[in-house]
Amino acid sequence: MENYCGKRLDGRYEIREIIGVGGMAVVYKAYDNIDDRIVAVKILKEELLENEEFRRRFKNESKAIAVLSHPNIVKVYDVSFGDRLQYIVMEYIEGITLKEYIEQQMIINWKETVHFVSQILLALQHAHDKGIVHRDIKPQNIMLLQDGTIKVTDFGIARFSRSDTRTMSEEAIGSVHYISPEQARGEITDDKADIYSVGVMMYEMLTGQLPFQSDNAVSIAIMQLQQEAKPPREINPNIPLGLEQITMRAMQKKRSNRYHSAAEMLLDIDEFKRNPSIKFNYNYFVDNEPTKYVPRNNAANAAEQPPVRNERRASAAEKENAAEKEEPSKTMPILFGVVAGIIVIIAVFAGILIFRGTNKIAVPDFVGMNYNDEILTNSEYTDKFKFETESVYSEDKDAGVVISQTPEKNTNVKKGSTVKLSIAYNDENVLITGVLGLTQKEAETKLSKQGFSVKVVEQYEKNLSPGLVINTEPAEGAFAVKGSTVTVYVSTDKNPNQVTVPEVQGQSKELAIELLKSAGFTVSAVDQDNEAEKGQVINQKPTAGTKADSGSEVTIYVSTGVPAERTASIDVSLPKTVNQSTGTMKVYLGSDLYKTYDEVLLDGGTKTIQITGKGADQKFTVKINDQTVLRGTIDFTKDKAEVSNTEKNVYVEKSPIPDVVGKDVSEAMDILEKAGFTNVDVYDSENNPVSSGTVTSQLPVYDSSTYTPSQKITLTVE
Repeated sequence: MENYCGKRLDGRYEIREIIGVGGMAVVYKAYDNIDDRIVAVKILKEELLENEEFRRRFKNESKAIAVLSHPNIVKVYDVSFGDRLQYIVMEYIEGITLKEYIEQQMIINWKETVHFVSQILLALQHAHDKGIVHRDIKPQNIMLLQDGTIKVTDFGIARFSRSDTRTMSEEAIGSVHYISPEQARGEITDDKADIYSVGVMMYEMLTGQLPFQSDNAVSIAIMQLQQEAKPPREINPNIPLGLEQITMRAMQKKRSNRYHSAAEMLLDIDEFKRNPSIKFNYNYFVDNEPTKYVPRNNAANAAEQPPVRNERRASAAEKENAAEKEEPSKTMPILFGVVAGIIVIIAVFAGILIFRGTNKIAVPDFVGMNYNDEILTNSEYTDKFKFETESVYSEDKDAGVVISQTPEKNTNVKKGSTVKLSIAYNDENVLITGVLGLTQKEAETKLSKQGFSVKVVEQYEKNLSPGLVINTEPAEGAFAVKGSTVTVYVSTDKNPNQVTVPEVQGQSKELAIELLKSAGFTVSAVDQDNEAEKGQVINQKPTAGTKADSGSEVTIYVSTGVPAERTASIDVSLPKTVNQSTGTMKVYLGSDLYKTYDEVLLDGGTKTIQITGKGADQKFTVKINDQTVLRGTIDFTKDKAEVSNTEKNVYVEKSPIPDVVGKDVSEAMDILEKAGFTNVDVYDSENNPVSSGTVTSQLPVYDSSTYTPSQKITLTVE
């Protein structure tokens, strides 16, 4: 892949840095020195220039966006389709993809989801009105700006809905997690396919997970065809019922049961925004027949009836549109002329491109060839054409031989075009087809009627409903001799390879890994602080004795030998004091000061403190104004740190000693007693006990110091 950073394209676009890489193109940030602005330049990868399909898709993207002009759709400023370099110059968007935002937020609240989806639907309605179906709506193709504005990007596989909108091959294009069932089957796609994809995105935003998940893309595609998604409110109960109904209607398997347009879906969202407690009355046709997987060559496009829907008043936007239609505009003739001129120019430009880029090839004569032996094994055919087949009974042709073809031989078509072949079968050789996706019983009945013996083999598929045919031998599309045995592989959710997880807790890390690997598991070891001996397994998941898939991962938790650090929560009863409004609390862990709390209100309440530490039997002490009020022991090795052996001490309020110097002894004793001090001795100057006189000095002396009521006080008198 060539790096264009530092280069200038067409003397105008100065490439500065890579801002995105996709499967088809590389997107660069560039400076447009003519219009003096930053732009994004999307350049088709050099190795894909020779691939006609990728060139077509790349041109298709520019054509699609060129006819669109909407604030929620990325703008295209310029295109260039040279032989050695093809690029599209687009609006530069400063933001992240919606997928990145979902991964950051995990679950997006419903108000924000509605805000995003409304903008996406406005963009799609504009595109659909222009006849363009995006066909690859997914959060990776939605850009989110800092102000919450949405921009829809990447119209690489968009198609004009008024032209042939079948997929180019039997393989569905687009991201399998978001494609509609009809895309998965390779059927005709219209704007309802985009509606389905929007529904899946809503589901992902509201629940934080995709409706169908598997490591296998084929399994996800079958789920899209056969399984119903779990209701979003079962995953996230905070989702309003009305919004869940909107999401599930957009994701209906039958196109006729979905919203008929983005505008119709917006109407329901508008009603929901006005009344988030709304409940919609959707009535769907209930089909009692099981959903089946139908291969593309067997698919029939049946007319579908729309769902019954409540009549609702038109939105303001509808009324405005109606008013505009009622009053003809004087500018319309001019506008029509301008549009007609643009269409002519586009048609001429497209004609030139088609004339220059067409590389047509002649269709060979396939009639008389054996489909399996001569056509499918010949890369000269399979590299140039796609094939659709139908079986036709014939008594005079060998089974597997092509009877007729469309287009006929020597017809010039584009490389990659589809050729339809009618293939003979007879009483002895029967084509195996239409079995995949049936239930076991249905497949057995169908194959038995065709004259085959049936052998059923269960195959574990954890992401598929049990009892569905997922493969056959001989494979679907092949011929088999009537009376022979066809092996049918049926999905099951019972894993025959499940084994019992051995007990490794208490073992050394090395021995635990050896035991688990010998039992058929892979091992992930996680170090965890714990008092147990270093290297010893202290826990395991899954737990011992449970069943797990052979080859699955067992996580063992290995002790580091360092005690685990946990936090204990302790309630301290505060004293209620008379003379002190606040005090200082100090917490000690062992002999070390852990934390100091200043200005603690001494009002008789409770203060909760948190102590974090490691190990067992850790002593703690709580002091208020240097008096111990609580002590105990904490065991930090428990999953929840455990406090025990608590001992509470009575807090004794301290107060200053009154100044009694100059007072008569009897008066001084009365003052001290009222202050709570009763331990008082009185002496004369010769240190003889006396009971009268005038106090000349006192110990302790009067100052701001505080003392307990038991404090010894000595008075000297004369």
